Amino acid sequence: MAYSHASIRLAAAAVLIAGGSLLLQPGEAGRAAAPSASAAAEQSPFIGEWELDLTRMPDTYGPPPKRVTFAFEDAGSGEWVTKVDIAAPDGSSRHIAIRYRRDGRAVQGEGDDADGDSAAFSAPAPNVLVMSMAKNKASAGVRVYTVSGDGKEMTEAAANVDAQGAPFVRTFHFRRIR
Repeated sequence: MAYSHASIRLAAAAVLIAGGSLLLQPGEAGRAAAPSASAAAEQSPFIGEWELDLTRMPDTYGPPPKRVTFAFEDAGSGEWVTKVDIAAPDGSSRHIAIRYRRDGRAVQGEGDDADGDSAAFSAPAPNVLVMSMAKNKASAGVRVYTVSGDGKEMTEAAANVDAQGAPFVRTFHFRRIR
């Protein structure tokens, strides 16, 4: 069966958009199929649980928390749930959860809203997640999450402005714990 260059490019684009990879051997062109929705979710390097590496905190952050974990879960039907748990040195804790699609549309979070009450998410690449946060309908910063090629580390670039209006970006490092 002969395949046009356009149909091969279309199949490759479908695989890449779904979060898969296209690794063909010579002579296999046209035999690749896009993964199912569940296979694409399984392939996402974000799915799982991550812990903040407290030994690599930014110098400008201030006193570090006792522990921070992120859990990314596939909720089905194209939705994800992200849960964040923050334990402070004084024993208090904060819990945040948000259910979203990675389509750039705003959704409300649940739980602690000290950093924001809503967010919008986009995934410009399988290992990149961008979150724009708002609080009381005003910008509350942008976060860019990137998972390393080996899937063992996630970085968070947190951009915002300080009390004097000066912009900053802080980088946080997370280790996969599951």
